[in-house]
Amino acid sequence: MLERFRARWARIMTPVADFLLRLGISPDAVTFVGTLGVSFGALWFFPRGQFFVGVMVVTLFVFSDIVDGLMARRSGRSSAWGAFLDSTLDRVGDAAVFGGLVLWYAGDGDDLLLMGVALWCLVGGQLTSYVRARAEALGMEAKGGIAERSDRLVAVLVMTGLSGLFDLPVLRTIVLWALAVASTITVIQRIVMVRRQALADA
Repeated sequence: MLERFRARWARIMTPVADFLLRLGISPDAVTFVGTLGVSFGALWFFPRGQFFVGVMVVTLFVFSDIVDGLMARRSGRSSAWGAFLDSTLDRVGDAAVFGGLVLWYAGDGDDLLLMGVALWCLVGGQLTSYVRARAEALGMEAKGGIAERSDRLVAVLVMTGLSGLFDLPVLRTIVLWALAVASTITVIQRIVMVRRQALADA
């Protein structure tokens, strides 16, 4: 489903990618701008309780993740550096999204429990990515699990946006608890995958 979504938007965004290339803009520049936009949207609006507006801003810049990849492929600039930069800055954007929610609950949201849950979602997401990267550095694989990055991002943005649009904070509560549990399970799943491979190679 997600792959079909990305493929559909890739077709829509292709003229945008071509236009930016004609202007002489590099894929890396789009990656940087997209990350700044996501970070601004999440860290400016979420702590103020402006969840729907914040999600709209974040979503707008999330599409840069599709555009920069298209630009790299269509210009023949795909490289290990570009992939590294994109992956690294993706984690910055993810951290900003959950960090914005942490700041809300630490401030006007006044809920230390949900602040902790949102913080665990942030940490769990980063740990999920780290486990995979560390496994690959050791020549093993640690992909999959019940909550990959794209799943977490879509879930938190949709539910946070709806919570702001309909003034239903319970939607944020539900998605944060769900993602906290799912992230924990995903980390454990990936650790088990690596252990099995390590034992098989022993």
